[in-house]
Amino acid sequence: MFGVLGPLTAGSARLGGPRQRAVLARLLVARRRVVPVRTLVADLWEEPPGGAVGTVQTFVGALRKALEPDRPPRTPSSLLVTEGAGYALRATEVDAWQFEEMLGGDLSVLDSALALWRGPAYAEFADEHWARAEIDRLSELRLVAVERRAEALLAAGRAAGAVADLRAHVASHPWREKAWSLLALALYREGRQGDALEAVRSARHALAENLGVDPGPELRAVEADILAQSPRLMPAVTPALVGRSAELAALSGAVPAAGLGIALVSGEAGVGKTALAEEFLAVLRGQGWTTVWARCPEDAPVAWPWQQVVEALGSALVPGDRFHLRRAVVSTVESAAPVLVVLDDLHQADEETLAVLAAFTTTRLSGRVLVVATTRSAVPSEALARAEPVRVALGGLGEEAVGALVRSISAGADVRAIFDRSGGNPFYVKELARLFAAEGSLGVPAGVREVIRHRLAALPETARTVLHQASVLGRDVEVELLGLVAGEDVLDSLDLALQAGFLVEVAPGLARFTHVLVRDTVYEEVSLTRRARWHSAVAAALESLRPDDVVLLAHHHLLAGARGAAAVRALAGAAEATRSPREAVGLWRAAITAAGGTRLDLMVGLARALAVSGDLEAARQQRSVALRAASDPHTVAEVIGSFDVPGVWTTNDDPAHSAELVAAAERVLPAFPGPTATRARLLATVAMEDRGTGTRLPEAREAEAIARDLDDPALLAFALNARFMHTFHRTGLAADRAAIGEELVTLAATHHLTTHEVLGHLILVQAGAALNDFATADRHASAADELARRHDLPLVSVFTDWYAALKLAAAGHVAEADRAYRAAARRVEGTGMWGMERGLLPLAVLSLHGPSTVDLDEDWGPLRDWVSPLVLPHDEAREAAHALPRGPADLLSEVRACLLAMVAERLEDDELLERARVLLRPARHELAGAGTGLVTFGPVARFLGRVP
Repeated sequence: MFGVLGPLTAGSARLGGPRQRAVLARLLVARRRVVPVRTLVADLWEEPPGGAVGTVQTFVGALRKALEPDRPPRTPSSLLVTEGAGYALRATEVDAWQFEEMLGGDLSVLDSALALWRGPAYAEFADEHWARAEIDRLSELRLVAVERRAEALLAAGRAAGAVADLRAHVASHPWREKAWSLLALALYREGRQGDALEAVRSARHALAENLGVDPGPELRAVEADILAQSPRLMPAVTPALVGRSAELAALSGAVPAAGLGIALVSGEAGVGKTALAEEFLAVLRGQGWTTVWARCPEDAPVAWPWQQVVEALGSALVPGDRFHLRRAVVSTVESAAPVLVVLDDLHQADEETLAVLAAFTTTRLSGRVLVVATTRSAVPSEALARAEPVRVALGGLGEEAVGALVRSISAGADVRAIFDRSGGNPFYVKELARLFAAEGSLGVPAGVREVIRHRLAALPETARTVLHQASVLGRDVEVELLGLVAGEDVLDSLDLALQAGFLVEVAPGLARFTHVLVRDTVYEEVSLTRRARWHSAVAAALESLRPDDVVLLAHHHLLAGARGAAAVRALAGAAEATRSPREAVGLWRAAITAAGGTRLDLMVGLARALAVSGDLEAARQQRSVALRAASDPHTVAEVIGSFDVPGVWTTNDDPAHSAELVAAAERVLPAFPGPTATRARLLATVAMEDRGTGTRLPEAREAEAIARDLDDPALLAFALNARFMHTFHRTGLAADRAAIGEELVTLAATHHLTTHEVLGHLILVQAGAALNDFATADRHASAADELARRHDLPLVSVFTDWYAALKLAAAGHVAEADRAYRAAARRVEGTGMWGMERGLLPLAVLSLHGPSTVDLDEDWGPLRDWVSPLVLPHDEAREAAHALPRGPADLLSEVRACLLAMVAERLEDDELLERARVLLRPARHELAGAGTGLVTFGPVARFLGRVP
């Protein structure tokens, strides 16, 4: 999301200096159009320096890196594109554009729209000539939004809130006559007639003083109505219609003070045109109006709706010539004034029905007549257009209104999902809510499918076929691509689809299905075999149009079940490009199938994606398969070195698998004696896989030195991870690990190495907890969770959940910590993280409740030997404790020392106490065990204090 309603922002991208920011702002002002380089130069400098064009190109290059950090190297930008002699920013999400789209919404939508403003539009470019017109335009639209919000408040019966907002508004903008009218109306509805008249007088003075003009007819009419205490000033009956308060207010604005008023309510099928008209009819009926409803059905007799109107008013149409028939209808309606006539489905009206409506526009009426017509499409009537009707275009409901509608039908439905699938169309919303209530799914409801199929059947066969082919492209339809697939001129068929409301035009050459449900229904009409063939045809067309669009190509190859080199290239490219590890797993598997045999690069890609997605056991199995398929040293090194998935836990999950990798790496290392990236990856892999031993620090340091010399950020991140795995040869090294974490975060954030950035944050969580700096640990836990959310990394929350439980334990909230630990332990189950899964929950319970909770029948994993002396008979416990080895050099080193101290206290054994003291002394300023990021036994000093 780009932000221009205040200081310039570009999502999470870090923008450069003022001129680079000016380039981005200038392209946003152009609203997706091309800005020539010479224009950018002229706009950036009054007197361009030598090399200005090159400087602009540098700015554009930096912007591309900032805006598309995950774009693969040497691939063209799809956002900031070069066209001809200039640049265009193909942005889709800009807060100013979103604001403009929300101007027609209800109160909640308008509130959200105004909340987008963080300051003046293009705040830092207010003095730039190229920004001035856009700034002025957006500022004017903001004033309009404030006034529309006031109208919505009044329509909702919240006059007091409108008064407060409008007073501030007119104080800043005293020439806004509309605002003064609304303020006077709001004051009147609050029972403050005198204040309302004073507002009109203030408006008259402000207009005369600022503009030298008298109030216009709207303000004069409000003043007259206030003096006459007109019932028209009072609020309408509170509407029961959801999310349409602004539209009801607009219809109220069409009520004529005298003579004729016309309003046209337009929108797609199911959007709620009839419901809005019914609600408005009830409002006017409650105010004493005569109300009549007539529908314009297909294949009805000539002027049939007007015959319904006349009969409803107690008269009958006498057959005669057209002139006298029209005069009779007008006269009958006028005699019932004040009268509201609703003409539903005017887009189906015959010529004579429209001609009678036109007769109203050319007649001077003595009574008040309001005609409200609903229509799906433009009505071909010049007379109607000349009458300048109030036009109310209905779009989809806002999410808040959709939520209210959904909850009235199905309390447990996913409002956001229904909002996304329905586009806010009330008919679709209700059908989806009913489907969820009945079946718990959000497919295409039967009622929606039947309606869409009925509309589809009305199209000619050729148009239906083209629409079916368009559905294969997805919701967005590129006309050029569709033409290549259809093999004929598709424009006539597309015009029919547009007229029928299946598609809307987004831009020249680009159409979009009006709703996801429409596209899905049309797509499901196509047989599986035909779909596959069309997807294959789309892929072939894309190969000629945009061969580098691997994501879209992969989508169509996948649905076509394609085989061969082109499909493999696209599927593998899309797997590398996606930010979702789960999606990458499916794409790598499809690529392997499309390859029709063993491809080591694809197998390694699958192994990496499986690991990052959280399926560690499957990742290890796949990695072993790839390793065994490799033969020569270079291939083995490639398989081993391409798997650089980070690790933060030092207990080995699968020692046999790690031993296999270490043996293979050591076997081929002599083939790579020089300081190369290949050698560094092999060394780092040896250190990573032989974790917990404390013996592989030389390999890690050599890998790190090579990576620094080569200036290879990804390789350095991997080597730093390897060194981290060997910083446990003694306790008290939390600060050293924090330094590694800080470097990893900075390095990975700079070079967009997301998984290693997460690793850096998790290391800093561990170190912060060890150093009793929970503020720092909290900050890094939140950062890790946010990265995991954005990049679909499910295992991250396993560690942050355990940390949250540790924090409760450290604060002394024992019961809450116990519940949190048990929930966190359930998250580990089935992940393949056996090094964490075994023994940690009983250890956490021991840390909370003491040795009385120790049950040796539980799975204590590698900690069993250190826990047993806490409950064995004294003689056996003493023998077992003295036989304990030093243990692995890993994250649990400090925990084992604490357990030894607890055993020493139980046995009153000074020798064991001294041994524990030697182990714990370097960590005397830390929280015991908290460096795991999982558990704590309190301050280390507490254990040292027990030693004589």
